[in-house]
Amino acid sequence: MGLFDFLTQEIAIDLGTANTLIIQNDKVVVDEPSIVAKNIQTGKIVAIGKKAQQMHGKTHKLIETVRPLKDGVIADFQSAESMIRGMIKMIKGGKSMFNPSLRMVICIPSGITEVEKRAVRDSAEHAHAKEVYLIHEPMAAAIGIGIDVEEPMGNMIIDIGGGTSEIAVIALGGIVCDKSIRVAGDDFTADIEEYMRRQHNILVGERTAEQIKIEVGAAMTELENPPADFAVRGRDLMTGIPKEIVVTYSEIAHALDKTISKIEEAILSALEMTPPELSADIYKTGIYLAGGGSMLRGLDKRIAIKTKLPVHIAEDPLRAVARGTSIALKNIDRFQFLIRD
Repeated sequence: MGLFDFLTQEIAIDLGTANTLIIQNDKVVVDEPSIVAKNIQTGKIVAIGKKAQQMHGKTHKLIETVRPLKDGVIADFQSAESMIRGMIKMIKGGKSMFNPSLRMVICIPSGITEVEKRAVRDSAEHAHAKEVYLIHEPMAAAIGIGIDVEEPMGNMIIDIGGGTSEIAVIALGGIVCDKSIRVAGDDFTADIEEYMRRQHNILVGERTAEQIKIEVGAAMTELENPPADFAVRGRDLMTGIPKEIVVTYSEIAHALDKTISKIEEAILSALEMTPPELSADIYKTGIYLAGGGSMLRGLDKRIAIKTKLPVHIAEDPLRAVARGTSIALKNIDRFQFLIRD
């Protein structure tokens, strides 16, 4: 390779429902929301990432904002392609004389179908990727947390993203059993919107609901160091006039209860499928949490109470999957579990 190294650019992409991260040379070079804004008449992309996020819920009739990924998989093929292409352009910064060919490792949910896998691969190839490798999210999360995935030791990883929650038991460089459910951060946001409407007669948008989740989101009604109450502004459903109310974290914990229970059920179901020898390992090592959803206050405690196992949250859980994908990129020849048709 030596001489032609500059012709090949290696990048790791964590293509998420909520956020997309691109890592190059161990550095996060792009960290943007997975959203694009396009002109309805011309079909031209107006903005990508943070700029499009600011437009979300505030557009006029000529512009629409699209989230190309739903439940962890590509729902809008063209927008996804434009988004990947636009984000790769963000890396380059300076113009080079020619486009280097790209070698990519991309994260995919473990419950993905062959058709959905094909869509990810095609989108990457249309964005000028010459070599595309795919890696399952829980595997990438495990590598990102710092677990040695190739040893004969069972580890349980739960990756709660925007669109999917991935629960997997990993040993010997492979996923022994996994449970992928399409219940995750986006459902928390939808629950909060619904709760505000039902309980407080106030209509809030997706961005505001997301803000509430970040500021006062909780999984338990009693926390040791609770967040301060949060003022929410929205439209009063009775009068149609904008108003402000204050919400507490325990209210939000009630609103999220049902959705969190679904994740707990999936965890128990994955533990039931685990071979006994690996169950013994998990009893010792506990459960690892990664992904944005694991940052919900008190979620680790709640899962620990339910499973009676120690629960550890990854440091910087938002980037664990991206870090793992980047490590996999450096070990393409060594890691057998990278998928390449």
